[in-house]
Amino acid sequence: MLDLQDRMNTKVHPQWIEQGYEWYRAAWIECAELMDHYGYKWWKKQEHDLEQVQLEVIDIWHFGMSALFRPGVSTAVIADEIVAALEAAALDSSPNVLLATEALAGYSLQTRSFSVPLFWNLMQAAQLDFDTLYRRYIGKNVLNFFRQDNGYKDGSYIKIWGGEEDNVHLMAILAELNSEAEDFADQVYRGLSERYPG
Repeated sequence: MLDLQDRMNTKVHPQWIEQGYEWYRAAWIECAELMDHYGYKWWKKQEHDLEQVQLEVIDIWHFGMSALFRPGVSTAVIADEIVAALEAAALDSSPNVLLATEALAGYSLQTRSFSVPLFWNLMQAAQLDFDTLYRRYIGKNVLNFFRQDNGYKDGSYIKIWGGEEDNVHLMAILAELNSEAEDFADQVYRGLSERYPG
């Protein structure tokens, strides 16, 4: 996933690691979007949209991984650091979605960085296991490439198709495909291309 994230970020800016982008800021903003999908308004009827919550967790992971990159540090070293952070942490065995989200957002705001253990707690609260995280990350990574290939950066990309956001179309495509297929990522891209109105 780190290698794929590096490829995606490089597509946006070839020297992205040296730019000092505020990845932590993107992560906590995604936390706010997650809370909207989960529901926090006690003053009105709300339903938890777990699928959209999980997609927001995937988005947070994109930005969180990006925040872990440093000039001159390989993805293998970063992967080892992620494993070590999880092994050393006291992980929450039964986290609450809203509290786990707030903990990660608060950490990101206070430290201007990203916490892998707090992300893991959020992932668990959102009922995401590592395999599901991986499969959905691949899907969202492909969608991000698709967006870039179809004008996301210059503003010409169409995000709503047939009344549904592209994330909803992505989830429908992922449900139809075998994520174990060797050409899974290519199939996702083709599925997006077939649905896209642009």
